[in-house]
Amino acid sequence: MLIPQKPVPSLVVETVDGAGFVLKADQPDYMTLVCFYRGLHCPICATYLKELERLTPEFTKRGVNTVAISSDVAERASQMAQKIGAQHLRIGYGLSMQSAREWGLYLSEGIGKTVIDLEEPNLFSEPGVYLVKPDQTLYYASVQSMPFVRPNFAELLQAIDYVSKKNYPARGEYVGPI
Repeated sequence: MLIPQKPVPSLVVETVDGAGFVLKADQPDYMTLVCFYRGLHCPICATYLKELERLTPEFTKRGVNTVAISSDVAERASQMAQKIGAQHLRIGYGLSMQSAREWGLYLSEGIGKTVIDLEEPNLFSEPGVYLVKPDQTLYYASVQSMPFVRPNFAELLQAIDYVSKKNYPARGEYVGPI
């Protein structure tokens, strides 16, 4: 389990734009928002990522870099980028199942074609949203075991406004005796 205020695992993936993504080398003014998504086969992911694409300029104004990552291959990731009209949001692909597990993501086995008639991969990760500080420590995490009911990006923007103004510390960091 990842612990707020503690270092996150390394994260290195290819991106649709060819630039690649290395979390340790990302240089946000405030934080990096890492959105793990299930893949092209998930229509909920497409809707969710369209919203993140729309709001990425607002995150950028607040010093928050954004990236969406899946275990999809390059072709499927490119199709997702086209589907959501990605212009601002970086789309990463090729997340290994080992890396997904290190990040605390749930893993699922494919069960055939989805409602949009696309085959699920044999193995893929379920969604997760993380805010990582420039020092590579975890600030916020939300992990789902299902594709449904994800954090609302507009509300997350409001939370970022609040925590930056109040210098609010990461919570959930206690690991001592109970």
